[in-house]
Amino acid sequence: MLNCRHVTRLVSRSMDTELPWHQRIAVRIHLLYCVWCRRYAAQIQFLRKAAKEVAAGAATPKLSVEAKVQMRQRMQEALKRPRSDG
Repeated sequence: MLNCRHVTRLVSRSMDTELPWHQRIAVRIHLLYCVWCRRYAAQIQFLRKAAKEVAAGAATPKLSVEAKVQMRQRMQEALKRPRSDG
């Protein structure tokens, strides 16, 4: 039976290389009953996906023209308002 420390290392390693079948099975069994390791695995997968998107440029959303106009208007309105510095 694997402990959490060993499982987290194997989960991290599995992101880069394929684990041997017996380790994959052992990790899956551990993940069935350990909520903490399941959360760790989900977080690692999320971070890996996010990093790939940033590297690919997909994580930089473009603002629509309407959004830019609305932001510019709100900033100008805010600059016109008198400041209340107590």
